[in-house]
Amino acid sequence: MVYRAEYIWIDGQKPTAKLRSKTKIVPDADSPPVWGFDGSSTEQAPGESSDCVLNPVRVVPDPIRGGNDKLVMCEVLNTDMTPHESNTRAQAAEMAEKYASHEPLFGIEQEYTFFKDGRPHGWPAGGFPAPQGGYYCGVGADEIWGRDVVEHHTEACIAAGLNISGTNAEVMIGQWEFQIGPADGVTVSDEIWLARWLLYRIAEDYDISAHLMPKPVQGDWNGAGAHTNFSTAEMRENYDAIIAACEALGKKADYHIKQYGAGIEQRLTGLHETAPWTEYHYGVSDRGASVRIPWQVARDGKGYIEDRRPNANMDPYVVTALITDTVCSELES
Repeated sequence: MVYRAEYIWIDGQKPTAKLRSKTKIVPDADSPPVWGFDGSSTEQAPGESSDCVLNPVRVVPDPIRGGNDKLVMCEVLNTDMTPHESNTRAQAAEMAEKYASHEPLFGIEQEYTFFKDGRPHGWPAGGFPAPQGGYYCGVGADEIWGRDVVEHHTEACIAAGLNISGTNAEVMIGQWEFQIGPADGVTVSDEIWLARWLLYRIAEDYDISAHLMPKPVQGDWNGAGAHTNFSTAEMRENYDAIIAACEALGKKADYHIKQYGAGIEQRLTGLHETAPWTEYHYGVSDRGASVRIPWQVARDGKGYIEDRRPNANMDPYVVTALITDTVCSELES
């Protein structure tokens, strides 16, 4: 007997990478082996030296095909087995190992927007829906579009063994969110990419596309982010460490913003529950802050923080590595 292994990887497109995948038929007794692909077709190699390597890093059940079939999350290597320049996972793994004693944990809130027939799902042809207000966590056919895809996606993530922790309809019509975590930085990032792939693939069956663009519709409509919740062992026990983490992120605010997803200036305008991308501040229960301290964290004197700046199209490997390094290096100083 054999099984189908869907090899999934991140390409070299800039400024925002895309997911790619292809199927390998594997003997039932074998683990998915190292494989290859044409990097000249994914902006990861020139035509005269086009081979790149797919190195499996996470294997989970395939909830779409079922049976013994697998989803295989891969990192991209050069043919000498060193990390490819597009391989941001390698840096995330390095940061996770360097600061393992701090036990960093992440929970990522992945917002996205459904599109159908060239417009956000639920929007009338040639016009606009009612203003924002009733769509966030809404219920009813006049408020919600795409719930069938969301439910299918949630079931698939659970069946694949991902750490999905919730879903909800978002502020703009046709916009939704799922959450992955808590988990360490590498695990949560692997699973965000796997959950994104499952979302795109499942939406195909409904003739709907899911997009991570940070500002899907210009004007008085919410953008799409990937709010990133973070804590260390110290932060989970000590409020002073919470404040130290917020201050540390402020010291490198510009450096982080540049790596939090293309088009961030379109979303972080200071409106629609965002802080301006050119400014940094943190606050308790403040959704207009760059970094929010949840009210219960302030009450309990321990817990986690929410970095509200990352875009929906951010690379989770980059964001988790940045936050880990910035906060943990400050806690060690």
